[in-house]
This record gives sequence, C-alpha cells and structure tokens, in this order.
Amino acid sequence: MNFKGLVLTGVAAAAMLAACQSNDTATGGEASQDTIVVTGNKTDGTAPPPPPPPPPSPVMAMEAPAGYAKASPRHMQGPVMQPPAPEFRDQYEDVDQNPVKLVSEEPVSTFSIDVDTASYANVRRFLEDGVLPPKDAVRIEELINYFDYTYPQPAEDGPPFSTQVNLMPSPFADGRELMQIGIQGRDIDETARPPINLTLLMDVSGSMFSDDKLPLAKQAIKLMLEEMEPTDTIAIVVYAGAAGEILAPTPVSEKRKIVAALEELRAGGSTAGGEGLRLAYSLAEQGLKEDAVNRVMLLTDGDFNVGISDPEQLEDFVSRKRETGIYLSVLGFGRGNYNDAMMQKIAQTGNGTAAYVDTLSEARKVLADDLAGNIFPIADDVKIQVEFNPARVAEYRLIGYETRLLDREDFNNDKVDAGDIGAGTSVTAIYEITPVGSNATQIDPLRYGDTDTRRDDPSGEYAYVKLRYKAPGEDTSTLLERAVTLADRVDSMDQAPQWARFATAVAGYGEMLKGGEALGTGFGWEEIRNLANGAKGPDEFGYRAEFVNLTRLAETAEAQAALRRQGQEE
Repeated sequence: MNFKGLVLTGVAAAAMLAACQSNDTATGGEASQDTIVVTGNKTDGTAPPPPPPPPPSPVMAMEAPAGYAKASPRHMQGPVMQPPAPEFRDQYEDVDQNPVKLVSEEPVSTFSIDVDTASYANVRRFLEDGVLPPKDAVRIEELINYFDYTYPQPAEDGPPFSTQVNLMPSPFADGRELMQIGIQGRDIDETARPPINLTLLMDVSGSMFSDDKLPLAKQAIKLMLEEMEPTDTIAIVVYAGAAGEILAPTPVSEKRKIVAALEELRAGGSTAGGEGLRLAYSLAEQGLKEDAVNRVMLLTDGDFNVGISDPEQLEDFVSRKRETGIYLSVLGFGRGNYNDAMMQKIAQTGNGTAAYVDTLSEARKVLADDLAGNIFPIADDVKIQVEFNPARVAEYRLIGYETRLLDREDFNNDKVDAGDIGAGTSVTAIYEITPVGSNATQIDPLRYGDTDTRRDDPSGEYAYVKLRYKAPGEDTSTLLERAVTLADRVDSMDQAPQWARFATAVAGYGEMLKGGEALGTGFGWEEIRNLANGAKGPDEFGYRAEFVNLTRLAETAEAQAALRRQGQEE
C-alpha cells in the first residue's frame, strides 16, 4: 500500500474510534463532575456532559515547535503564531491626588471615612509580579487602613468608637507637620452578637474560570463558615448568562449542604451581574430579619457585561437598596480584567465595604480574622470635618480619601451617605500641614490679597475636629467634637506613638507608589523601611513584616521601570 493509502486508512480508523466514543457517551457513559456548569439554575449534578470532540487525525496531531500553532502540512510553508495573551483590561477610576490648600481660603475639610482594604492587596499582587501598580490603583487611605492599630478602646458607656489625634513633625519634608486622626471601633461581644443573614452573590461567568477567581472564592467561603455560628444563615445566588438561586437560606448548622452547593459551581457564560444583584437583594429582602445583620456579599472580578452594566445605573439601584437596611460587601478576585472602579462604586454606594482577595492567606484575613469588622456594623454614615485655625496653620493637604471627599454642607445633612465602621475596626486619616511662619509653604501669598490673617490666638488650637455618625438603622446622626491643641503635639517623630509612626510609614509608601511628587528629596524607600521597622511592634500574623518586604519589591520594580524607560529613550 502506498503512503497516501496509509494516511487515508489512519484517518478512517480515527473517525470510527471517535464515532464509537460519541455513541458511548450518548448511551449513558459516566459523566465527569468537572463538566457541570452552573449558570443560574439549581442542579443536582446528574446532567450528562456534552460529547467530547473527536480526536485529531494523525496528521493534525503533529507536534509544532514551541510558540507556534499546530497546522496541517499544506499550511506549513510558514510558521503560524499563537494568538497573543489577553490584554491587560483592569479598570481603575482616574483620580487626581488632593491638592495643597490655603487655610485662609478654604479652612474646612470634609470627607467620609473609608475602611476598605482592596487597594493594599491589589497593589501587593502587582509588586509580587515584579511591576509597579498603576497609580490609580493606589488609594493611600486603604493602604493605611489595612493594618490594625492599638488606638485606645472606647468607653463602655460612651460612643461606639474612640477618637485619637496626634501632631508630629513630618518626615516627608522639613518644616511641615502631620496631624493624624485615629478612630477605634468597639469590639463586639461574641456572646451577644446578632445572627448573620448572609446572601452570597457569586459570579460564575467564564471570566471567573482561573484558579485565583472562582476556585479561590469557594475556598474563602469555606474559611468563613468555620467562623460563623450554627444559627447564622446563608443563601447562594449565582450569575453568568442568567441569574439564579442555588441555595435557599440555610442555617450554618447544615454546613455540609452549603459546601455541597459551593462545590457544584463551575465558571461559564457571560456576566449578568446586574441581574444577579437584583435577585440577591430580592432574596435578602424576603428573608430579612430585624434582629440580624442582613448583608449581600458579592464575589466577582467585576467584569459586568450583561444586564445592568452601566455604572450610574448600578449606583442608582444599589443606593435605593441600601434604604432596606441590607448592607453590601464586595470581594474582588483575579487579574487581567479586574474592574476595580465598578466594585468601588457599588460598595461605596451600598453601605458596603470592598476587599481584594489574591491568596488564601488574604481570604483568611478578610473572612476569618477580620470577619467581625467586615460583617457587624457599629456606626453608619461616619463623616469627619476639620476646621484649621489660620493663626496656626497656613496650608494643609489630606493624604488619600480622594474618592471620599464631601462638600462642606454635606456634613450636617443626614441624607448624605458616608462610610460605615465595623466592630473592632480602626480608621486613620492623615493631614500634612504647614505651620504659620514655616519656610516650607508651597503656595506664594497674593500680592494684592489680605495679609492680615495671623491674628492673635490665645487658645493655642491648631484645628477643630468634628465627627458625625448614626447608630445602625437610625436616621438621625450624633455629633462628636474636640479641639486639637499643643497638648496633642510631640517635638519629634521618635516621641510619637507607635501607631502614628507605622501609619506614617505606610502613608509614605503610598506616596512613593504615586510617584513621590508630594515628598521631599530626603525621603524615600530606605526611610520608609527604617520608620516601619522601628514601629512594627507585635506582629502576630506577619503583616507588618510583609509590608517591609513590599517596600523592597517596590524599590526594585521602580528601578527596573527606570531602566526600561532609559532603554526606550536610547
């Protein structure tokens, strides 16, 4: 038989084999569990899988060199390259850093608190990959608030949080000072905590296929189950090409049933995220419990492309739903098409918090170690307003919180939404200020302006800090206020409390990742490490040691980026 006959015989044999395999499947061959795709309907896992594709012919199965696609001999005249890797499609909100402001022109600064930590974990992911993060991915307040601080606990008979203010010389630039405001939420009494009524909204679209997305999300939920009480309830809604209820509200005492429902989830289809939100809120409303914490938890890469996908429409929908008393948590996963901007918007609008989970260790931090702070609210709509004394302070700049700024009149308007504080959570805000008379001022005085702003001030006050908050579920806010005086000031950074020094190091890290334009020439990566190492204190889980290592990774990535730019210019 000639060569052509041999090839034809081989092709015919392969075709017959494929037909037999296909027939076996159609007549009841055992289905592989890995082929089940849940896209919005309940499933018992017994549906047969689609028949496998026929195997390639011997000719088509020829091995191609690495980096090239396989092809038949008639197409082998030239190499056929494989398609390029998917392009980087992460999305971040384009936000400019806060500017320096003259106290004589704008003495009042108002903003909402931010307890989110998503930016820290996302930035870490970039640095561990050896590259600098996009500047818009860096939200300095979220880097600072990733860490717990040893602020004094609030009094049992007082407000749900304590307030601490510290003034100290700024290590960022000579002649300036830092004013740090720290808020510490009261820890929850585990023996008297309210039950949790949680609705999980899980993205099972095709974009969630990779190991750092849906598989990691399922592992994260299993960790959380170990921290919940048997009387807590969990429901599961999924969305992909459609949205559907997978698990009705089920007590955690039936843990095996919940885990079994999680194990059935597989990624596939487009992303009807908006429809999933509708269904999740509807299910949460049906099971609403007055004596429980009612919350929807969205686990996604944020790649909404079907249903309500317009950011403004999503914001409007979520803002209406927060009036029902249902809180929202958003957990981001994955890379490549991570939509940070979308998730930040809906979390901020829905009385929610946002975190990014890149590893199982981070899942444990968010949903196990810090579960109380991420689930149990102790104060809603927390706003801060600072009035600076023009006799003491010439200029100020709020470090971070660019997406949380409020108008001055919003502070007293209880209808304006703001951030919430969870049990045991600490929140930190830092202003860099320039005292009157310092040579470090950045804005020249007006030639024809009013220069008589340095009136006598016997009080010695630097600023006046006001906070507003609502008890969970209440409509009327409570006002707290205190003056910032010389008694709050220390003469050197070494004399500042440990928490103030470490938070300052993290703020400097964020400024460097933003490009370092707001820092003086004598402050850089080495100074950040020295400051952090001297203020690490107890570090039970190693988060602060990890931070110091991240500064080294950032310094290396910055140097490599500079070399690449130099090479391109040459």
